[in-house]
Formats: sequence, C-alpha cells, structure tokens
Amino acid sequence: MKGVVLAGGLGSRLHPLTKVTKKHLLPVYDRPMIYYPIQTLVNAGIDDIMIVTGGNSAGDFLKLLGNGKEFGLKHLNYTYQEGEGGIAEALGLVEHFADEGPVCVVLGDNIIEKDIKRAAEDYSRQDGGARILLKKVPDPQRFGVPEFDGETIVRIDEKPENPKSDYAVTGIYFYDQTVFDVIRGLEPSDRGELEITDVNNHYIDEGTLTWSELDGWWTDAGTFESLNLAAKLVAKKAN
Repeated sequence: MKGVVLAGGLGSRLHPLTKVTKKHLLPVYDRPMIYYPIQTLVNAGIDDIMIVTGGNSAGDFLKLLGNGKEFGLKHLNYTYQEGEGGIAEALGLVEHFADEGPVCVVLGDNIIEKDIKRAAEDYSRQDGGARILLKKVPDPQRFGVPEFDGETIVRIDEKPENPKSDYAVTGIYFYDQTVFDVIRGLEPSDRGELEITDVNNHYIDEGTLTWSELDGWWTDAGTFESLNLAAKLVAKKAN
C-alpha cells in the first residue's frame, strides 16, 4: 500500500498566516504541520509516500522534507496541483504513483494521538473498496457526517446543518485502484470542486465502504481554533 498526503489548498481560514506560506508549513507545537500526516503513514508501515501540494510555496516542501530522511525514508515523491479543484481532484493526480494498487490518503492538516496501523491491517484484509476513519466530535456540522443504519453507513452529508450522527469523517481514507475511475466520473460541487464526500458516497452506493473508529484524539488544524487545539494536544502528549 502506498501513502498520499494532500497538502494543497489556499488555507484561507488561516489568513493572514497563509498569505505568504502554505498552511501545512505552519508550526504545530514543535514541528511543521506536514510532519504529522507523514508520520501517521510511516507509523502504519507505509514507506512509499507522495506529497500533493501547490501554490507559490510548493518548493518549500522539498526544502523542508527533502527525501524524508528525518522519517527514516529513503525517498519522498512530490506532485503539483494547479488551481483549487478540491480534495478529490488532488487525489486524482496520484494515479500513476498508485500503480493500480491501494492507497492510504491523509489530509495534510490532520493530527492524531495514536496510529492507524490496525485500520491499515483491516483494510489489507478487505476485498477492495474503501475504508474511512471516524471520530465522535462535539461539532460534527463542521465535517462530513455519516448516517447509519445499524452499523452500516448509508450516506455521508458534507457539513450538514442537522447532523444525522455525532461522528465526523476524519481526513484519513483507504481506497482501491478504482478510486481514480470514480474521480473521473465526478461532477464539480456548488463550490466548483471535486468532493471527497462524493467519492465516499459512491463506495457506499456500491456497498464496498467500511469504517473504523479512530483511537485517541484527533483534530484538523485548518482554523485558528483547531490549530491552537492541535498545538495544545501535541504539547500535552510530548510532556
């Protein structure tokens, strides 16, 4: 299984911090944000990783990360997303890298307490399809929210006003090689983007999406509040 870190976007919710750099290069306690999703993949035993980024600061990722020596890697791959076409579009750029195999995708602002090794092992025993990681949160309306029928997810709604559950879809996904066909068939949303929620709903419709609940705490770091929370959680864990 190969790993993908999606680190594009404008980071507009963090202006003015992101007017001169990428969100994922900002510090979270004692390390740049991008370090955490890479470490999540490495801790899951995934050592073939691609970073997807864009914008004027894209070259700074190469200067910061190099070939991944700091993570025990021999090589890191990079690709460039032009424009702001959404998470699914960014994922579509790694088809050649996936090489018809499964991928584990982590959004570049996702920070977790523990690891996803068990979920990766569960997915490796799954017969294709997709697997997503969920976490109970007090404010699910900020995220993609699953609707359940028993233990089965029947739909995911993006940022619903009236969430059907108190779970959030975290930015950690496992997909088989058909995900790129799914992306090619998507229509842009009202935001003009290809939405990862539409990808997940396709797998739900196919009956091939499973889920795990993430162990430990989880947060994104895409707002001032969540960036501050992430720093506090990481500092507490470190100390």
